Amino acid sequence: MKKINIGGVPEHFNLAWYLTLKNGEYKDEGINLRWKDYFGGTGAMNKALRDGEIDMAVILTEGIIKDIIDGNPSKIVQTFVKSPLIWGIHVAHDSNYQSIEDLKGTKAAISRYGSGSHLMAYINAENNHWNLEQDLNFEVIKNLDGAVEGLTNGSADYFMWEKFTTKPFVDNGIFRRIDDCPTPWPCFVIAVREEFLEQHPEDVKTILEIINNTTTEFKTIPSIDKTIANRYDQKLEDVQEWLSLTEWSQSVIDKTTIDTIQNKLLSLEIIPEKASYQKLVQAL
Repeated sequence: MKKINIGGVPEHFNLAWYLTLKNGEYKDEGINLRWKDYFGGTGAMNKALRDGEIDMAVILTEGIIKDIIDGNPSKIVQTFVKSPLIWGIHVAHDSNYQSIEDLKGTKAAISRYGSGSHLMAYINAENNHWNLEQDLNFEVIKNLDGAVEGLTNGSADYFMWEKFTTKPFVDNGIFRRIDDCPTPWPCFVIAVREEFLEQHPEDVKTILEIINNTTTEFKTIPSIDKTIANRYDQKLEDVQEWLSLTEWSQSVIDKTTIDTIQNKLLSLEIIPEKASYQKLVQAL
């Protein structure tokens, strides 16, 4: 049986992977798919792909595009979630900050440079017409636990993370959410190391077929809202809102979307140049 390593964030977006693994669907096809949770998010997964620690990743679209341009030898093979990611902008619960404008020039907590939390701080700054050189400062906090510590002790002032994942921290009085900042593109893609993709294209196709069969019918799984609420410590009404806003994909990301993302990253000077569609994406 062929062992294949895949990584993703331990969040509700990826429950479909857990369900297919639990059902033994990959083993039925002769694939020993091993899932690894990456609490550090996209930056940590980019490093894992580069190091060969994982073969595949379910990763933020803008993060993997930037890292491929920076030399990560991987390809996007499919969009996984086509709806935007809604980033909550959080401060410590007892902080004096009340508005986005109050955060101008303060310090953003980011999991690591090149991560989603780092890139989205630029998107938020541009949305609010800040000076990207003078009004953005960063504190690396590695993960959600680090953000709790950083905002609580004042080493960072605000933190951007997926709003439903952080909602329990808001409910518990640790964070206060000031505003939301949706990504202007599909949020998650599936990326594969080029070397692995060249050697095992049929295995990758099989994995995509299995996960796509589940995401196609995900919302109709009986009591899926209760399952998510229990597993991820979420309120049922929050899960139901999230499900209403989230759409999975079974398609390859298109050239227009890739161009839109690259144009934005280039304008923010996050990438030095645009790459061809073929360098970033490989359809199977």
